[in-house]
Amino acid sequence: MRLHDLKPAEGSTKSKKRVGRGTGSGLGTTAGRGNNGQNSRSGGGVRPGFEGGQMPLFRRIPKRGFHNKFKKQWTVVNVEILNEFEEGTEITPEVLLQTGVVNKLGYGLKILGDGELNKKLTVKANKFTQSAITKIEAAGGKAEVI
Repeated sequence: MRLHDLKPAEGSTKSKKRVGRGTGSGLGTTAGRGNNGQNSRSGGGVRPGFEGGQMPLFRRIPKRGFHNKFKKQWTVVNVEILNEFEEGTEITPEVLLQTGVVNKLGYGLKILGDGELNKKLTVKANKFTQSAITKIEAAGGKAEVI
């Protein structure tokens, strides 16, 4: 056996359907689309979710609440998590991303004041709560707004 003798297994390949190539081909005249109706015409068919004129599911189910498409999703970090870092470290949103403390920065970084901070750190973020600022400064650090 040589390379030029290789062939796919019997019945593993199918020949392409050649439609609209005359009556003798078996798929002439209507090209396998049937005689009449929406799907026999070019461009025919229905849009996704269409249920034959019945009220579609996405319109039947009740809708509740309001979804603000302009909402700002802040990435929040509590003060106690910052104890993982070495004393005197400058903490920025990029540093938190690299160390894996946060997995994505949404609209910006906000530091919350939950827990205790025992290390002197310089924290740079977009927003701080008042309690977070007091805890960072009480530990001897600085809270800087970017």
